[in-house]
Amino acid sequence: MMRAVLDTNVLIASTKSRSPHSPNREILERWRLGQFSVLYSIDILHEYVEKLLAHGIPEGLILEILWAFRDAAEEVTIRFFHLPLYPADRDDIAFILCAANGGATHLVTYDGGFDALRGTADFAICAPLEFLRMVRQLE
Repeated sequence: MMRAVLDTNVLIASTKSRSPHSPNREILERWRLGQFSVLYSIDILHEYVEKLLAHGIPEGLILEILWAFRDAAEEVTIRFFHLPLYPADRDDIAFILCAANGGATHLVTYDGGFDALRGTADFAICAPLEFLRMVRQLE
C-alpha cells in the first residue's frame, strides 16, 4: 500500500478550492476511503495548524482536519534525524524526517524546494496530480 506524507500546501489547496473536482480534495477523499495511508508527526501537525491559521482557514475546519488525522492517519515517531541532504527551508525538515522514519513511499507537495532532494531518499517526492494519477491506477 502507498504511504504518503502530505505537505501543508496540499491541505491548504484542498481547503481553499471551490471546485468539487479539486485534485487535492480528491486526494484527501481517497485517503479517507482507505486507498492509501497518510503519515504524520507531531511537528507536522504543528506546521499544519500554524499555516492553516495563517491562510485564514476557519478553526472549526482545522479541528476537523486534526481529528481526521488522529483517527485515520498513522503517527510517526521520529527516531533518527540523520539525512543525506536537508531541505533549505527549515520548515520542510519535519516532512522529510516523517517520510524517512515512517517508511513513506511518497512525499506529496507543490513546494519546489524539495526538488533538490529528489533521488536522495527511499521515497518519491511528487506533485499532487502525479500522486493522484498513481492512486487512481490502483483502482
